[in-house]
Amino acid sequence: MLDILIVEDNKEIGGLLETFLRKENYVVSVADSGEKAVKIFEMYGAKLVILDLMLPGIDGFAVCSKIRETSNSHILIASAKTEKEDKLKGLNLGADDYIEKPYDIDILIAKINGIFKRKYAQEVIVEDNLTLNTVTETLQVDGKEVVVTTKEFDLLKLLIENKGVTLKKEYLFSTIWGSDSESEIQTLTVHIKWLREKIEEDPKKPKHILTVWGVGYRFE
Repeated sequence: MLDILIVEDNKEIGGLLETFLRKENYVVSVADSGEKAVKIFEMYGAKLVILDLMLPGIDGFAVCSKIRETSNSHILIASAKTEKEDKLKGLNLGADDYIEKPYDIDILIAKINGIFKRKYAQEVIVEDNLTLNTVTETLQVDGKEVVVTTKEFDLLKLLIENKGVTLKKEYLFSTIWGSDSESEIQTLTVHIKWLREKIEEDPKKPKHILTVWGVGYRFE
């Protein structure tokens, strides 16, 4: 998964921001159109999306709405549109924050660092009877350690991070196994089965990892 996806049609601004963020050790990709942004996000995902609104093709509002169909990744709109109506529309579509252009690059970087510190720097994730340690990649169920593979851990962590959101099978597979993986998507189904056997009281009637038929899976 990418740390940050920059969606910006101005190549100079996009390139400059990419350079600054890479110096902060973030994994960054840049899309100069709405279509490219959606394609990259569906392939790799991103923890944070910095989203311009005025884009060629589909605009930033449509990109924001599309991302929110499958993910709760942090969306930061960075736009020269300063009208109240535009801000409200973006926030109502699911954006988490809105910053006006032109922005101070140092302030933007500080805001981004703050987002990652608050949202993604968790060493221990506790969800109901599950405890995940993201440093040691270990899982406890009801206080007892349960052995999981790296893929199982990453899959469970991704589902928990998107709690309440239905994630498509294709998105889960490409994020955990990579778009160039030689594995088949059936591998995802098998790993979901294994996870349920390890975390669910009754794997045949799961309460945490729910199947949304024809779409994918959702963590509750």
